[in-house]
Amino acid sequence: MNKFVIVFLAFLMVSSLTPLSFSERLGPANAPQGVLRDNVISVKFLDAYFGTEDNKIEVAPGDKNVPFTVVMSNVGTQDITGIKGKLTLPTPYQSPSGIGVAMMADNDQKASAGNTFALTFFVNVSELAPIKDYSGAVEVSFSRLRESGERTENFPFTFKLTGDSVVNLRPISGALTSIVNNDVIIEISNAGSAPLNNVDIILQNDQTSVATQSQSITNLENVIFDQTHWDVGTINPQSSVTFSLKVFVPETVKNEPLHLPMTITYYDAHGELETVTRVTDFYINGLVDPSIYGVKVIDLSGKQTVIGEILNEGNSDGLFGFVTLKPRGDSNIQESTQYIDEIEPDSPVPFNIPIDFEGESRTGEHEITIEIRYKDSMREEYTLSYDTTIDVSTLSILDTEEREFPMEVIPIVIIIGVVIGILYKKRKTIKK
Repeated sequence: MNKFVIVFLAFLMVSSLTPLSFSERLGPANAPQGVLRDNVISVKFLDAYFGTEDNKIEVAPGDKNVPFTVVMSNVGTQDITGIKGKLTLPTPYQSPSGIGVAMMADNDQKASAGNTFALTFFVNVSELAPIKDYSGAVEVSFSRLRESGERTENFPFTFKLTGDSVVNLRPISGALTSIVNNDVIIEISNAGSAPLNNVDIILQNDQTSVATQSQSITNLENVIFDQTHWDVGTINPQSSVTFSLKVFVPETVKNEPLHLPMTITYYDAHGELETVTRVTDFYINGLVDPSIYGVKVIDLSGKQTVIGEILNEGNSDGLFGFVTLKPRGDSNIQESTQYIDEIEPDSPVPFNIPIDFEGESRTGEHEITIEIRYKDSMREEYTLSYDTTIDVSTLSILDTEEREFPMEVIPIVIIIGVVIGILYKKRKTIKK
């Protein structure tokens, strides 16, 4: 009995020292490969993509020297070092060092058991490469601690050429006008080759956001917006969508630019959430709001004249103003124009245009149009028309007390007085 026990104990000791001497492996049949097999595989492939270990990037055909990363895991029981890789990709992908040159990378850090590690290669992408999924392979060589020699493993994989997305904003509704409610339309476009998914836009008009920007946009805090958040969905490559809002600009903001900073979030071709900031610029034009009133006919220095006034109820000067008298219907009044220069706000600007006729003068009622032409601060021209009827037979005569003595009559009176004086002296001389 004692001999049997001794032999059994010896058997157990030998078995514990050589766990694989009697079988290919110990443990269940579905044990992970690389843990309990003779042909131990210590590295497992996880992912391959354009970008670095911490950041995936979008890449388009024609991009040069872009990073391509292969991520792996040390699934063995020992740490590994001396990790090197050789990348094999299809023909549209070449080494930046030249055609046919091997794409190599190494990782000089130790990969602990159970942890991941990455190899980053650099690749040139052909301009003719289609945006699609491709197949590739990586050969990884490494050494295990407390073990001599080098191990090599090959891993096939698939990857995607994503294309890139390019986000731009631009206003398509033109300049804004002060002290009015403006209808604003903004276009967001994707000039790239990859879609923008689930695009969300937020206008940064709060005090904190404004304070973080340059001083040139501090006037934003005085502007009123009817909304500041838009969900515009997906924007495909080489396409655009628009969104709208209403903007009220106060009187204090005019003749200067207005910058609207907007935060745009979207999911790129990797499914990664991206956040970018774009600024939409507007010019704030002052308001020129003229009206015509008090149009009538008076006798001015013996000439029938159309007079009236222009009142600008805006907050900016109308520049290079002209007033034109035009006939309407069967009127034969001759068209004529008067230059009135600037049309200032809150200050009536008078005009007076003498009446001339094409052919014979005609009394009675005449239908006319008073037309004002002017330019704003952006040198854009505007026209305002006012239709009315005048009567050239019944003239409005100013009261005698209000009329000034005409200057041109003074020399005539002096001459007449001198002549009368001379004649009076001659008469007295003859009598003597």
